[in-house]
Amino acid sequence: MAKKSVKKNRNGKIGKKDLLIHFMPYSEIAREDTIGKIKKIMGIILKNRIIILQGKLKSDEEARLIENSMTLIGNIPGFQGIEIATLSGENDNGIFRRIRQGVARILVGEQDAITIIGPASVVKEITRDPRKMELMLSRR
Repeated sequence: MAKKSVKKNRNGKIGKKDLLIHFMPYSEIAREDTIGKIKKIMGIILKNRIIILQGKLKSDEEARLIENSMTLIGNIPGFQGIEIATLSGENDNGIFRRIRQGVARILVGEQDAITIIGPASVVKEITRDPRKMELMLSRR
């Protein structure tokens, strides 16, 4: 797979005011344990990037991620925590759909969701309802 270059400013560097979005397929973290997933995600977040994750974290992984980010507040200059929200396609409650989704989760994991994770200094607010998610960013 060819790597795409990021457009840089005149100096050839990515500026602090530039917004970068990291699209992450769930397969990138699927084989990691909870700590490995958190390290990978926090490494991206600490670079002031917003992650759009195909799929969703388990509830205990999400809790550990939030807990980890809370311990970094005050220890890393400018870090204000994270914002996280998940939009899932679990609204249809038909019995056959639930069975099909259950089998699919066993085979390939929960990929019928999208999760947005970003630094609180960049992501001002995430609002969601069952069908959509809106992301409000802070201007720098």
